[in-house]
Amino acid sequence: MKLQYQLTIAFTTLLVVIMTLAGITIYAQMLQMLIKDEQRQLADKGELVVDFILSQGLNNTDNVHRLLQLISEYDLEVFAYDEGKEYIIFSSMPNTEMLENWVEHYNLNSPSQPLWQGEEDRYVVSIIPFLSPVSTQQLVLLTPLDDLQGVQSSLINRLVIIFLMGIAVAVLLSHYLTVKLVTPLTQLRHQMKKIEKRQFDDMETIKASGEIKEVEESVREMADELNSFIQSQRHFFQNASHELKTPLMTIQGYAEGIRDGIFDGEEKDRGFDVMVAEINRLKKIINEIILLAKLDSEPELYQPDVIDLTEFMERVMERALPIASEKGIDISLTQNEQVRLYADEEKLLQAVMNLVANAIRHATSKVEIMTTIEQNKLMMKVQDDGQGIDDELLKKIFHRFIKGESGDTGLGLAIARAIVEQSGGTIKAMNKSDHGALFTIAFAKFEKNPEK
Repeated sequence: MKLQYQLTIAFTTLLVVIMTLAGITIYAQMLQMLIKDEQRQLADKGELVVDFILSQGLNNTDNVHRLLQLISEYDLEVFAYDEGKEYIIFSSMPNTEMLENWVEHYNLNSPSQPLWQGEEDRYVVSIIPFLSPVSTQQLVLLTPLDDLQGVQSSLINRLVIIFLMGIAVAVLLSHYLTVKLVTPLTQLRHQMKKIEKRQFDDMETIKASGEIKEVEESVREMADELNSFIQSQRHFFQNASHELKTPLMTIQGYAEGIRDGIFDGEEKDRGFDVMVAEINRLKKIINEIILLAKLDSEPELYQPDVIDLTEFMERVMERALPIASEKGIDISLTQNEQVRLYADEEKLLQAVMNLVANAIRHATSKVEIMTTIEQNKLMMKVQDDGQGIDDELLKKIFHRFIKGESGDTGLGLAIARAIVEQSGGTIKAMNKSDHGALFTIAFAKFEKNPEK
């Protein structure tokens, strides 16, 4: 069943249950309210009757007839009872046996009376004592409960009509709201189908609000990331095939030339040297591709441990100095913070060395390495004074097989990013305002070294 119908049925069922319970409560309360109101009216009319009796008396037949006429006008059932002498003074009800039964079973001294049970009906009762200090006479006024239930039934019928109209309006309103709620979800499902079919160019913006809008934005971000990943994978395989194909063609060319006797003497030796160099380059590319694949798919490849930053940066300098000296580049280290990290030291060392080697390769005269704490983050910075990074290249510099004019395999920075992100950090590249490039690794989690 569709979500729209499920929500409509659930909302309508809940509304019917609530209104049914409310109706039962109202029915019970309404009857009690009508009984109390009728008792109050009986008491008011009883006061008038008592006043008549006290003022006119019941000593002659005319007064009795006038009293009965008054009672008839009020549409009442009335009898007067003398509790002291235990006899009925007068009654508008012909059934004296039922009156005697009432007098025997009900307490006439209580101001609040229950419903009195007659032969076929129940009666609402109000008892008023004659206004005399020494009198034991009681005036009992009764009205059939059926009259009140008739009024109650009329009110209940109207309430039922109102409830039915309310339910109809609520169903229409719930249908409208569920359609408004479910429509974006339906559209979102269609967008997910497009993602499944990789139709990223056909993605459309969904008009929604609240959490659904947040989900829609997350889906779009996911689609963009997935599209970017697919594109990068496609470029990766294209670039990988190109990078592997070039040394293989070189090796094949020299191997066939040597086999066919085209190269001889020094040319043959030079061909062997080129083949060895290309094999080493091919081996390096394959090893880096394998490493990247493992970094992405084998979390157990990382063996994190506590790293002392000072000792770690000393190891970086030990490896970087020979490379810088060979290129005639000045390299310096500035670190003012004594902190500890929790990461795989060898992997992180490889990532930082990839940045340092890249900086040395593109530097004009110097490379600077710095560690600082900025905005509660540990920053490792590597900057050079070279020509900087082309703006178009800067956008995808950490992608695989993306390299500048003097780049090597195009995998070093991709490996560095994978290691840094697995270590809980972030990495970014930018051009300095004067000249040269700046690479920054940031770690949010670290602790100051208490031993230093």
